[in-house]
Amino acid sequence: EDIKVLDWLTPVNYGPQQSDFINRRQPGTGQWLLESEEFQRWLNSDQQTLFCPGIPGAGKTILTSIVVEELTSRFSADPGVGIAYIYCNFQRQDEQKINNLLTSLLKQLAESQSSLPVAVKELYERHKTKQTRPSLEEISRSLQAITTLYCRVFLIVDALDECQVSEGCRKRFILGLSNLQEKYGVNIFATSRPILSIEKEFNRSIVLEIRASKEDVRRYLDGYMFRLPGFVTRSLELQEEIKTTIIKAVDGMFLLAQLYIESLIGKRAPKAVRATLKNLATGDRAYNDAYKSAMERIKGQVNDYKELAIQVLSWITCAKRPLATSELQHALGVEIGESQLDEENIPEIEDIVSACAGLVIVDVESRIIRLVHYTTQEYFERTQRQWFPDAQMNITTTCVTYLSFDTFTSGYCQSGEEFEQRLQLNKLYDYAAHNWGHHAREASTSCQSVIEFLQKQAQVEASSQALLAEKTYSFDTRYSQRFPRDMTGLHLAAYFGFEAIFQPLLATAQFHVDSKDTYGRTPLWYAAANGYEGIVDLLLATEKVDVDLKDIDGRTPLWYATANGHEGIVKLLLATEKVRATEKVDINSKDIYGRTPL
Repeated sequence: EDIKVLDWLTPVNYGPQQSDFINRRQPGTGQWLLESEEFQRWLNSDQQTLFCPGIPGAGKTILTSIVVEELTSRFSADPGVGIAYIYCNFQRQDEQKINNLLTSLLKQLAESQSSLPVAVKELYERHKTKQTRPSLEEISRSLQAITTLYCRVFLIVDALDECQVSEGCRKRFILGLSNLQEKYGVNIFATSRPILSIEKEFNRSIVLEIRASKEDVRRYLDGYMFRLPGFVTRSLELQEEIKTTIIKAVDGMFLLAQLYIESLIGKRAPKAVRATLKNLATGDRAYNDAYKSAMERIKGQVNDYKELAIQVLSWITCAKRPLATSELQHALGVEIGESQLDEENIPEIEDIVSACAGLVIVDVESRIIRLVHYTTQEYFERTQRQWFPDAQMNITTTCVTYLSFDTFTSGYCQSGEEFEQRLQLNKLYDYAAHNWGHHAREASTSCQSVIEFLQKQAQVEASSQALLAEKTYSFDTRYSQRFPRDMTGLHLAAYFGFEAIFQPLLATAQFHVDSKDTYGRTPLWYAAANGYEGIVDLLLATEKVDVDLKDIDGRTPLWYATANGHEGIVKLLLATEKVRATEKVDINSKDIYGRTPL
């Protein structure tokens, strides 16, 4: 029961990430931080913040994992010390909103207690029957109550610069941490790129800049010499030349050392190694040149490996969330035009990583495949048109081909067991169902395979189940049946705001523009709720939609557009009078709880 409650708080677990990061540490590295006067002062005093800014690639995340390891080892036998940590990630911003971040801290501090704290039990009891989620205020109160159960609390946050800025998330998160510190004396350790708005929040903190020390870079390179050609491993002189040159070139950036050592793999003779060392980039353009060099090496591979690498990099760069290795393998195994996945067409993870010239790594514990660093993502976002200009359309086509497979012709699953089995067997099913429309919208062009998919009612129903059946915690066994049936391809196109496909769909006799799913929601309802003004305009222009149709909660498109802050859509709906034979849209329409749009 306790595990069920903790999982209800948040299913997010940072433990696997901690394991992955600490396992990448070269023995002996990071010791300078632990032995520094700043760290010791922070460690041995209460109500202290140690803020560690560092340039991209300086090794902030690995150092954070070293700090977590040091604290958990030092205080493992002391139940009076609470430790909680968060690794912010630009690809996980949807699950790292202010409420999620604070509930993660709450969960970690609660699960370290010998029994489940009363504050968490009460929070769960208040919400479980109504299936609601706690407010920010409730989470904050519970977090404060848990904090008082410890003599000392350490909160560690890596990469604040990757915490989302929208809706004031980052600012409110830092404020929440500061309030805990002010009231209860907690210690905070935080890292970030040097960003002025973040640095201002820590102007009264202990500050220690993170840069890869020459000694740490040397230890790192020592640990990777075995990967270089035999003529290097047999020559201590050449090894020393490599290490000295790279240490000088990287100037405190661990990531560059990793990229540069990778660039020497496969060299055929000492002359080629020295030529590469001579041309190592330094300064502001170092990352840009290093990534460009890696891409040139990829282009120089045999054709199959080159195409594999481009596919992999385009998928990981454009993915809407981190991809599991199995998801990416299934994506790469899809053959356009085929009606099922051929297992013999699925590439091995080792080949996938090998083809990408050091730009891709696998987190062993979590089985997530990702780009080697945030700067790699930024590079490919800047140069996407150069390296993979058709990525969004290719990903869209792959997703809808997968969702159109014959295995989904049975429609939605009628039991939780059947649905879980479908997810297990079809690794890309969840990602494709949630994201094909986002990729399609960004591709901005119509696609025949999308039209064909949306006209397959059984596959649309299977896709809508994965899209809309929301699992709130791991023990939620009935979630797969909580979703609207009778969704059509037009509903899905409206849900994702895919304008390029909408007009061709409206032109077919297959779809009724005002059709309802079993929750009473029309295509107009989904477009209005999700903020797609262009789709709303197209639907209103048909003069065949009823803008006052209510869903099972008594909520109209206007109600949801107002609730979600979509001002443009609200104006469109309020200006509508010719849609119905009666008067204008009903602005005072009440839902089942008596609430109007206002």
